[in-house]
Amino acid sequence: MVIGAGPAGLMAAETLAQAGIQVDVYDASASAGRKFLLAGRGGLNLTHSEPLAPFLTRFGPRQDVLAPVIEALTPEALRAWAAGLGIDTFVGTSGRVFPSDMKAAPLLRAWMHRLRQLGVRFHMRHRWLGMTPNGAWRFATPDGERQVEARTALLALGGGSWARLGSDGAWVSAVQSHGVDVAPLKPANCGFHVAPTGPDRTGWSALLKERHAGQPVKPVAITFTDLQGHTRHQQGEFVVTEHGVEGSLIYAFSAAIRDTIDAQGQATILLDLLPAYSPDQVLTETRRPRGTRSLSTHLKSRLGIQGLKMTLLYELLDTTQLNDPVQLAQALKALPVTLTATRPIDEAISTAGGVCFESLDAQLMARQWPGVFFAGEMLDWEAPTGGYLLTASMASGKHAAQGILSHIAS
Repeated sequence: MVIGAGPAGLMAAETLAQAGIQVDVYDASASAGRKFLLAGRGGLNLTHSEPLAPFLTRFGPRQDVLAPVIEALTPEALRAWAAGLGIDTFVGTSGRVFPSDMKAAPLLRAWMHRLRQLGVRFHMRHRWLGMTPNGAWRFATPDGERQVEARTALLALGGGSWARLGSDGAWVSAVQSHGVDVAPLKPANCGFHVAPTGPDRTGWSALLKERHAGQPVKPVAITFTDLQGHTRHQQGEFVVTEHGVEGSLIYAFSAAIRDTIDAQGQATILLDLLPAYSPDQVLTETRRPRGTRSLSTHLKSRLGIQGLKMTLLYELLDTTQLNDPVQLAQALKALPVTLTATRPIDEAISTAGGVCFESLDAQLMARQWPGVFFAGEMLDWEAPTGGYLLTASMASGKHAAQGILSHIAS
């Protein structure tokens, strides 16, 4: 039995079926891979092309425990797997790997066809409710409660984000009741609220929100120092929202920002609005006499600062800082933005927390719940966007399925 028809569950089902095991997949949704399809709406980022060693570092403190898991389905092996489904892939300029047509639907269709040919049976609109006293699995279905017995089971129910697509974290208490430790679910790859800056003291000023909410800041770089004193600098882009900030560059720092907010109540990122300029070049231009020209006109003509970047300067600096060439130059290279809270978990791309690896053996079977395995985003790990999330989810499904095969054989 596999509960959860997302990437982790489907990969586990495929691995088991190819070994000759009869597999039944249960899912609360009406169709499989709903979050997978949504993730591919803007182009399915299947994996990343960087070598395995740096790839593993993206999983932070969990990289050691995830190393043998990802070795079950490395990024290269994942591309070969897609090719076996008739889906060619390519490496984008950022190193991210995408299907040639950028779409998730053709891959999912081919995958489901293969699974059905392998004899995998799907039971949709089956929401797991827990267990009966005699160990049967309880499901809510359109026709009432159904109880199922299974030799082994793999749970791949996702984390706590995107509840409308099935990842609602409702499984936590049921899993904990069987002696499995679960770390609290937290938003990952998420947006943040900005500290009040406008006169209404509710975050961004009404003027900034009206003119620029939803617009990207680019090119830009962020510098941030985490709780352990490690300073990181990365260039990219992010989006200003009505509440604060979000987007790919923010997601790259989101774990460290979130943990700092949890510990200290806030976190301050530094924006380099001119990553192509050295500090000395910027200072030279801010010191250059501007005559009768306004500051906005001067910065636009000399440094290309305009639009949202100019608005951010007015939003976050006072008159003294704006009119002091040295302070202005410093701000252009390190504009402080204070963040105070994550956006709600249901808005996050993924979640941190979940089933603790310490409660599982090396094959991802629960130590206190023999015969029950876990995979995917249910596990207590997190990674930035860029193909890392999907690769680890699918690899964990394959690794857990291999554990099931060993468990059955023993």
